[in-house]
This record gives sequence, structure tokens and C-alpha cells, in this order.
Amino acid sequence: MDGRAASLTITDKIPHLMAAGVEPIVLSAVTGTHDRRFKHMQLLPWGPSGLRFDLRHLIALRWGRDWRYRLVTGSISLLLLPFILLERGLIGLQSQWSWTPAAVFRGCWCILKYKPELVYSTGGAYSAHWAGFWLKRLTGIRWIAEIHDPMLFPGTVPATRNLKFWAKLEGVICENADLAWWFTDQALASARQRHPELGDRGQVILPGAEPPQASAKYSRGNDLILGHFGSLSPVRSLRPLVEIFAEFREAHPEMAARTFIHCYGGSIDGPGQQAIRAHGLGAHFLNQGRLEWDPVAQLSGRERIQQRMHQVDALLLLHGTTADCAEYIPSKFYDYLWAGRPVVGLVHINPQLSRLIADHGGYAAEVERRAEALEMFVRVFQDWREDRMQSSRLPPIGTAQAVNAILSCTRRFVK
Repeated sequence: MDGRAASLTITDKIPHLMAAGVEPIVLSAVTGTHDRRFKHMQLLPWGPSGLRFDLRHLIALRWGRDWRYRLVTGSISLLLLPFILLERGLIGLQSQWSWTPAAVFRGCWCILKYKPELVYSTGGAYSAHWAGFWLKRLTGIRWIAEIHDPMLFPGTVPATRNLKFWAKLEGVICENADLAWWFTDQALASARQRHPELGDRGQVILPGAEPPQASAKYSRGNDLILGHFGSLSPVRSLRPLVEIFAEFREAHPEMAARTFIHCYGGSIDGPGQQAIRAHGLGAHFLNQGRLEWDPVAQLSGRERIQQRMHQVDALLLLHGTTADCAEYIPSKFYDYLWAGRPVVGLVHINPQLSRLIADHGGYAAEVERRAEALEMFVRVFQDWREDRMQSSRLPPIGTAQAVNAILSCTRRFVK
């Protein structure tokens, strides 16, 4: 889906792959924009629930969500309902599963016609990796896999058919992929521990981000402004930050009085709003919402966000509080690095992310250690007040860097 992190992870790579001489043939869902720079085939899933999901998206793109959308999607849902119930009873997987047979059918045709050197599955959506496995099994083609998120949550035993399938698919990838890479050290370490046969076919490649299309000059103001960019949810909530800030205000009222958090990209999550009200911090947590197209400056919403990232005093990174944080780095972190402002991160059980933040001139603290987090905010304020916030000692991590690493790893089996 256009604009989503899982989509940008691959779409940002394509220009660099093409510049390196790669001629891509892309199989994707119909929920993104058709790309005319290369062979791009958009496939509908074959199962009823997946078909309903994709058709809803296509109709919304065409008509919006007016009465026509409600009428047509309601009719589609009613027609497909018996088949959806049957699918749930017999298969019990997420709706995306049925994109796999469509991709395998079309992928086999592409392999016979165009004779590509390898299949590259990326997700995100596990159906892409499942399709990659079957294409290798049916045709013998080389297969490389890019795994975005943990497929088995740390410290848990898969309980549902869907989670059990994820765990099984991870084993399939580790056993059969010619190359597989994860985005964090711990994600790779966990996969290797469960599947030692992976060996050196498993790698860590940081995805990076593209340079911004717009920038702005930073100027320090009278108040410390921390900017949070991106969505918030009960899983990645503002609540821990609010509670830490309440302690910060109690211990250092003069510092807290000059510190403000600006949130961009959507509404503040429910638990975060409750905590703000409970502690009376509404004046310090300001929801700026989404930035849209500016007809005067001729800037898109994304470009305005990029400018604002350059203008705030520091960039706030909320990692979450769940066990999978050990194997996950928010994609927004790589966007932050291009803004040139220090990152202030509340990190959870992820030493790699803490180290990356520190190496790039930022501040990191474990979110569950309140004394450590409070000390970090004091240090941030003091450095801002004395105008001594550090610049990064390292260049930003770019998408081109990730592409070079992928091409380097594939040279051993691709001419």
C-alpha cells in the first residue's frame, strides 16, 4: 500500500537497483499505484476475504467512501459472506494468504517467459515469502527474502493457526532461501537459534531511508520543542512518555515549563490522551495532526513534514513496550537521521537501537527504567539550554547503502 513503511522499504530501493543494472519484474497487490518504469503486474487474491479487502480499497480509490462505496462494498460483502465463513473454518489464516496462489501462478509464467536470475520476496505480508518459496520449489530459481518484522513473537508459543503458520514459514525461509536478511541483530539471532541450518545465509541489513525532498534551517527558540512524527497506538503509545514527563515536571518544574512535545501525523492514542488528562499536561503535549498540501508554498504534506523535522530541537522516537521491540527498529528512525537533529529515544530492550541513536549524536534511555529516562530528559534540556546538542558523527543510513549490501551478498550466486 502506497506510503506504508512496508511498501516504502521496497519502492525506495527500486531506483537504486535499476541504477545498478537490475531489471525488475514486480508482482504486487492492487492496493498501490501501477509503476510504468518496469514490468509491474498487480494481482488480486484468489480467496474471498482477501478479494473483499482489495476490492474495497480499489472502490475507495475510485469513488471515495460515499454512498456508492457503501452500496457496492456492502453488496460484495453479502455475496462473499458464505465463502468467507467457509474459508475461515477450513483455512483460518489472515486474508492475505490467498495472494500467494495468484503470485505463484503469475510468477511461474514470468519465470518461463523472462527467465529472471532470482526471486526477491519482501514483507511485511507473509504471502510474499510463501510465494517465493513455492516459486523456488516449482522452478528451481534462486530465492532471497527480506523479513521486516518478527514472525515469532519472543517469549510466546504460537496459539492460533495463523501464528503457527508464521512460525512454520520462518522455518521454511531459513531452510530454503538462498539469502535471507532481517533488520535487527536480535531478529537474526533469534531466527538462527530456532533454525541453526540458516547459517551464514542469514544476514542483517539495515533498510535505511531516502534523503528528504525538502529541508529547512534550524533556529533555536525560547522553548525546547520535541517533535514526534508518525502514528501512535496502544502498542506504541504516548503514555509512558507522559508519565515520565510528569515526574520530570515534579523534579524540575523550571525545565518542564519550557519543554513541549509536538505530535504530527495523526491523533494521540487513547491511553496517551488519558494520561495527559490525568496529569494535567495538555499545555505541554500538542497534537498538530496531519500536514497536508500547501498551495501557497507548493509543498506536499510529506515535504512539509520533512521541513518540520529539520526545525524542531530534537526528534522523539517512541519504540513501544512489548517483547518484540527487541527485534524491531521503527522505520521512522532512519527518516530522522536525515533531518540533522538529535534523536531522543525511549527504547525497550534493544541495545542495537540505543547504540545507533548514541552513535548518531542522540539520546537514548530504556523506557522501563524511569530514573534513567528522567536523567536523559534533564541532559537533553541542559544541552539545549547551553546550545551544545551534538551533530551526528556518522552519515545518515540510506536506502542505497542497503541496496549495495544486498547486491554484495547476492554476488556469490548471481553473475
